Amino acid sequence: PCVCLFVSNCGRKCAHAPVSCVYLWIYPSSHLYSALTFLLGLLPAAKANQGPEKTASGGDEDQRGWWFSDVQARSFNAQQECESSLGLEESIETVKTAVKELGPFDGILGFSQGAALVAMLCALQEQKLEADFNFRFAILVAGFCSVCSQHRRFYEGPAITIPSLHVFGQDDRVIPEEMSRDLLPAFDGAQILVHPGGHFVPAASSHRQTYQDFLKKFE
Repeated sequence: PCVCLFVSNCGRKCAHAPVSCVYLWIYPSSHLYSALTFLLGLLPAAKANQGPEKTASGGDEDQRGWWFSDVQARSFNAQQECESSLGLEESIETVKTAVKELGPFDGILGFSQGAALVAMLCALQEQKLEADFNFRFAILVAGFCSVCSQHRRFYEGPAITIPSLHVFGQDDRVIPEEMSRDLLPAFDGAQILVHPGGHFVPAASSHRQTYQDFLKKFE
């Protein structure tokens, strides 16, 4: 099996679970499966956004993040430009600790802000700045480039050669499709899966087949 680290900033379905939980991602009619270790966003938000992201994530009680774009309000908006952020370095250290204590991992999967974090982790691996990261693949669902000036360093290096699958929805109102497409040039040979829905991980049979075909390369 492939062993994956799943980073997310929404804890709606496991709000009372520990920060790291182990799941099995099982594909019907196939022997291929992935063992998932789940990492929830490190930083609890003081107040949830009042826009569509609040609706998409299910309410104030589950709002967490990997970094905040508004330091004073302790909130995050993917489209909010800022000079500096709060929490990113601590979040990277959290992932490093998970890799050391719970790994090794074949790949890493992220959703929304978690997918943006995955892109940064892949950049660190590509630039050989983090010896602990040795991911063979990455899956980014509703990912995007951070518009924080402090994070430009992640996109100014060489193209990331880690095989990647980028998944995004044409009706996503939290992370619009064009934001996810803007991340594609950072990866060499990026594979994409576009679905007609919104801000979620698609799991129809055709989507599962795409995941299967991608993961089979790393058996």
